[in-house]
Amino acid sequence: MDFGPYLILASLEGAVTAAVLALTAVGLSLVFGVMRVVNVAHGEFFMLGAVLAWWVTSMIGGHPALGFGVALVLVPVLVGLTAAVADVTILKRINYDPERTIIATIGILYIIQQLTLMTYGPDARPVTPPFNTRLAIPWFEFGENGLQMYWPWGLSTTSYKLGVIGAAAAVLVGVWLLMVRTKIGLLMRATQLDREMALAFGIPVERVYAIVFGIGAGLAAMAAVLIVPIQQAHYLMGGDPLLLSFIVVIIGGLGSLPGTVVAAVLIGLSDGIISVFFSPTLAKILATLLVALVLVFRPQGLFGVKDA
Repeated sequence: MDFGPYLILASLEGAVTAAVLALTAVGLSLVFGVMRVVNVAHGEFFMLGAVLAWWVTSMIGGHPALGFGVALVLVPVLVGLTAAVADVTILKRINYDPERTIIATIGILYIIQQLTLMTYGPDARPVTPPFNTRLAIPWFEFGENGLQMYWPWGLSTTSYKLGVIGAAAAVLVGVWLLMVRTKIGLLMRATQLDREMALAFGIPVERVYAIVFGIGAGLAAMAAVLIVPIQQAHYLMGGDPLLLSFIVVIIGGLGSLPGTVVAAVLIGLSDGIISVFFSPTLAKILATLLVALVLVFRPQGLFGVKDA
């Protein structure tokens, strides 16, 4: 097979990674942008979403699409409510102090992880995709008779992977509309710009914080629900999403949602292509190197605003 078809296949795999990573990283960026909280437990909310997705789909019989549809709606809500309760009971009590919130979210990380191990167990468990039709991918080349299309043997993907890309794009558009077209989005942006001024105008900042923390965790959980039919649910699966999300947020710019999406696409596509042609380890090394270069030459990130 020529290089071109392999590149298309690698790009599709990278696009799936980018879609899920964008959802996870946008949730992390939203929390930092509005609350100025570095949520170290973000990866465990991702893991919790995958585990709950397995539980919901296991309890609901019938066609796999039924259980998956319920999980896609119910799990992000449950995880978001869990995060909001954690915010009210823990982060609020330490007044969102930057140093203490890092320690507190590390504590939340271990609590969620160990509770999951005690109830779910150490085994990795799969979730059946709601649809999984194998789709052949065409390739175009210029020949003697002009542009010709052919179907390289073995070059295919699944309809579910394409569905993940579409679903993630739709959710990201929804988040953008929430931020720019709704009242709660206006309150979030006002709180992000100036917390003290928002308090002076009567905005319930602590309630906004709880909503933002819940939305951020809910986005991570939704990303996990989308990816768990491709991967498997495991109680230690939160580490990689957390690391990659931090990489994406740093490259894109802390608190910049457009920058986060662009950086997620960049990291996701490069990860997919480099992993196919070389190795996943090299992909992680290059991503870390890119973070180092950004921190040295543009500390505010590609889309971040430099502090005055």
